Amino acid sequence: MMDLHRLRLLSELRRRGTVAAVARALAYSPSTVSHQLAALQREAGTELLRREGRLLRLTPAAYVLADHADALLARMEQAEAEVAATAGLVAGVVRVACFPTAVSLVGPAIAHLARHHPAVRVQTTVTEPHIALDMLESRSCDLAICDEFDADPRPRVPGLHFAELDPDRIWLVVPRDHPQAGASAARIGELADEVWAGGPTETSHGRIVAEVCRERGGFAPDIRHRTSDAQALLFLVGAGQAVTLLPELARPEQATEVAAVAIEGPPVVRRILAVVRETALRDPAVSAVRAALRPPGRPASG
Repeated sequence: MMDLHRLRLLSELRRRGTVAAVARALAYSPSTVSHQLAALQREAGTELLRREGRLLRLTPAAYVLADHADALLARMEQAEAEVAATAGLVAGVVRVACFPTAVSLVGPAIAHLARHHPAVRVQTTVTEPHIALDMLESRSCDLAICDEFDADPRPRVPGLHFAELDPDRIWLVVPRDHPQAGASAARIGELADEVWAGGPTETSHGRIVAEVCRERGGFAPDIRHRTSDAQALLFLVGAGQAVTLLPELARPEQATEVAAVAIEGPPVVRRILAVVRETALRDPAVSAVRAALRPPGRPASG
């Protein structure tokens, strides 16, 4: 009988293309992945991998087996969730991957779970939203918290369930002595000559800074400093070296050297999404974590 763990490695190899990429994603050494795939090939009794130069290529038989591997992994997770639900067991480890400012949601949720479901153990990995979703698809986490904007929505991947948490308002953040600091609402167009700070170009924060400046101000911002670290952005602004946009979850109003100012026009908001695999929806521990992320009285959506 073929080993389910090895089948997962084959599925990941199909998704990622190289043994090195599988090893990085699952925190194994490449030699371990190669050894396990070779063992799976022996179990299957047919050629699954064919070396072409320095690359391993999947054979047609491997693609067939990878399809079955995906189905088996999904059925196993669904079975585990349904057994736990039938038994009423709200217990176990739930691995959460979230972006940095979402920790301010996860912390209170863990405290709530400690009071109401002490047998649920949450493990948290802080990373970029697209990496969190990748971890969810590869079964390296059980719940991913990510964000999206109207101008930059996340693809709704089949097999994943997306639920919205509270929206997060975006503020203009300027030095405390900046002319816009005392404004009731800032006009983005008046900041065209400023030095800006924002996330890397491939991140949602980097894209929303550019989008807001273009849509609300009609200019491309001079983004000289790039980081996704909200504290680093606050330090840069507080030192008078940049202006930026930050979400309410980053708590910019608590930083003494900066001012958080509303943006003129309709509020700029990002949606916060709690994402799980559909096969885990009935898992009581996962459901308890999802419920703890929502404020009291707020129904689930999505």
